[in-house]
Amino acid sequence: MRVISGTHKGRALKAVPGTSTRPTTDKVKESIFNMVGPYFDGGNGLDLYAGSGGLGIEALSRGFDRFVFIDRDFKAIQTVKGNLKTLGLEKHAEVYRNDAERALHALVKRGLRFDAVFLDPPYGEQKLEALLSTIDEADMLTDKGFILAEHAKEVALPEAVGELRIVRQEIYGLTGVTIYRKRGNGDG
Repeated sequence: MRVISGTHKGRALKAVPGTSTRPTTDKVKESIFNMVGPYFDGGNGLDLYAGSGGLGIEALSRGFDRFVFIDRDFKAIQTVKGNLKTLGLEKHAEVYRNDAERALHALVKRGLRFDAVFLDPPYGEQKLEALLSTIDEADMLTDKGFILAEHAKEVALPEAVGELRIVRQEIYGLTGVTIYRKRGNGDG
């Protein structure tokens, strides 16, 4: 695994030891960022199932200001912290060990809103509709923001969840990628 583009292009990232996580492949990661915009002019993001932190770190490398990384796995949290330290990105990140749903509620209490939300839960434990609903109801997504859900290709997500609507879907091998934005904000 490596950072594909931006200020940290080509830098290696460590994977979470063991088989508890499924890292996003470099090919899928590159495709994802081609879909949501190759580079960003600031912004705050949330990587809710961070794993190694690869998606959030890629976004930081491509111009995001800050990212919140959440994972319930201790090894994943240690890996995220290590990768951030190796790249000198600690001051641009908050890292928490927590369950996704509890973490969302804690972030809501803080009044945080995000320009990007990455949802890449383990394929066997996906509660994407509930997470999308929580994010929508709490108005956690900025008007220009996007939510990127990575899931098994067989998963069919709803066309709309509250004010969120699908603007793009792609399949890469066994992986499906679905992007949501708020109604009326197009796919650009």
